Amino acid sequence: MIEPRSSPGTARASNGSPDGGKLLLIARRAGRFGNRLVLFANFIALAKEHGHRVINPTFHSYANLFETTSQDIYCQYPFPARKSWFDVLPGVANAIRRTRIFYHPVRYAAALNTRVPLLGRKAITLLESREIVLMDEPAFQERIRDARIVFVYGWRYRAAQALQRHADAVRAYFRPVARHDTAARQAIERLRQKADVVIGVHVRQGDNWKWRGGIFHFKAPDYLVWMRQLVEQFPGRKVAFFICSDEPRNEAEFPGFTVGFGPDTPIGDMYALSHCDFIFGPPSTFTQWSSFYGNKPMIHVYDRADRLDLGKFKVSWLADIPAFR
Repeated sequence: MIEPRSSPGTARASNGSPDGGKLLLIARRAGRFGNRLVLFANFIALAKEHGHRVINPTFHSYANLFETTSQDIYCQYPFPARKSWFDVLPGVANAIRRTRIFYHPVRYAAALNTRVPLLGRKAITLLESREIVLMDEPAFQERIRDARIVFVYGWRYRAAQALQRHADAVRAYFRPVARHDTAARQAIERLRQKADVVIGVHVRQGDNWKWRGGIFHFKAPDYLVWMRQLVEQFPGRKVAFFICSDEPRNEAEFPGFTVGFGPDTPIGDMYALSHCDFIFGPPSTFTQWSSFYGNKPMIHVYDRADRLDLGKFKVSWLADIPAFR
């Protein structure tokens, strides 16, 4: 078992005393890329605020995409001062990620702890909740006060206040490896040579046709209407659109507009969106993350009749659950 430990420079609890150095173990995978980023980021913010430590074996699927997690088999925060021998020995870390040999024991331990609390109050499992759980609130802090190990078995856990205070640290932790970072930046730089304003458009198609009965499965003509609405709000300025999608797209689908396409990888498209000036698309943690990481205003469209007003675009602080409003 990996024991909780303190880390140099970690924060203290808001009451000024050490907060117990809790070990937060994310024990259950929460959907795909965007969902896992959002959950991880909120727990990193919580750890930064209170001097905890986070280990996230559920992030192994995406660990190779980031400078930090690609070098740390535990996907932990704070980032360790020294590498573990798993990361030093050639091929070992990748083998662990492929086999999920860390993830499964943690997941089973979290589930077992709900039935047989072997460590008593020293270990707690946070189960899935129907509502968003606000981890900044005193009620949550009291709930985990006596625990040394906190298993996270749900994804509706948010620490929006802490995330705003520690946004720079969270963003720094999730810097992509160089090849993805460069590809994302170059995709937007090409468009900036043609326009004064670049707007990111997330054309989510592949799985939206069935999600919640397909109510967010918008077609190309729907996006054209929204794009025209936005162009009208920039009189005298050239507007270009960065299009990212989970299906192949081409310029012919967007007649009359200056458009560009991304690196065609999930992380390349997501981080290219973060370099745009504004972002819109159907409800998704994908665009939420782009907005948060790039500190760029965004809006989600819920209905074909929605009108896009620039005054309603806001930076996401990863606090809400997309598709619920």
